[in-house]
Amino acid sequence: MNHSLYNPFKTFDFRNDKCFLSGSSTSPLAVRVLPDWLLNMAKLTGEEQIKFLDESIRTYKSLVVPASAEIYTETILPLEQKLETAFEQGYKGASALPEIDLFHWIGKLMYSFLYIEMQGAIRLKQLSGDGMNMSQGLMHKFSNLHLMLQGIFRAVEFEEFRPWSIVVVPLENTETAFSFRDEINTLIFSLKFKDFGIVACLQDNGTNKRYHHELLESINDKPLTDQQFEELAARFFYSAYLFNRLPEYNVIEANDVAYIDPMPLRGIQNKPLFDEWQHKTYAQVLENFWKPYGFTLFEIIKDPKAPMSFFEQPLLPDAG
Repeated sequence: MNHSLYNPFKTFDFRNDKCFLSGSSTSPLAVRVLPDWLLNMAKLTGEEQIKFLDESIRTYKSLVVPASAEIYTETILPLEQKLETAFEQGYKGASALPEIDLFHWIGKLMYSFLYIEMQGAIRLKQLSGDGMNMSQGLMHKFSNLHLMLQGIFRAVEFEEFRPWSIVVVPLENTETAFSFRDEINTLIFSLKFKDFGIVACLQDNGTNKRYHHELLESINDKPLTDQQFEELAARFFYSAYLFNRLPEYNVIEANDVAYIDPMPLRGIQNKPLFDEWQHKTYAQVLENFWKPYGFTLFEIIKDPKAPMSFFEQPLLPDAG
């Protein structure tokens, strides 16, 4: 198997005749983004729909990416089987998963969506073949994620750090229907299913988890209501937006291993890692997450200094 690092963002090659992870052009398979085991476990038909940035609407089961048959059989399939076994056990299984497995699985899911978005943008000429219509920051962020995801099929070592913030929490409702959210620009993802919820920031070097540490410590494995989980997710989605650094990494290859070492996030900048928290903007994010429960923005921000919260101790960040 060829272990050289592959970067599709150098040539902006997102065709279906190359493996989306390795770049191998050896008869790639069309692999479903949302695996059959997940659709079956969630009792979904696959006809459920998702809307992409190019305004196209696709069914879950129609979403596929090209993957090398060898990589799929030897590495992707075992990863999927590990997640399936864990999700079958609910919170007990999901919380026991090594974070690297969750990072690989969630990252693969998000990168698959990104791959399809790239195909659509290039097809509609919204993105040139050299990626010149995309900001250099986004290109850099996506490229780093793809680099790290190559750890699914080859040796990639993180040098005494984790590039992610991942939180797995128990839910009160043990029969929560499967649903997920993602925001590609900030590379954040949330999922709830059965009796557990997951929030993951994929390119923040753990900063969002540290930012919300007081709230996370207060939760301390207490099962959350549906509203509490959505509130937790909303806080992470908003802080991921406020995170104002673009993580940089040094990559060294030796003996078929890619070693990734983070550059200091502070760099030469004196300003904090996060822009100022604004309760009004956060309330707008929260309104979207609480849409199923009918809370209006007026109700949420009735007290401008203390937005509505379902946590006994809101422990909100200080507002600017």
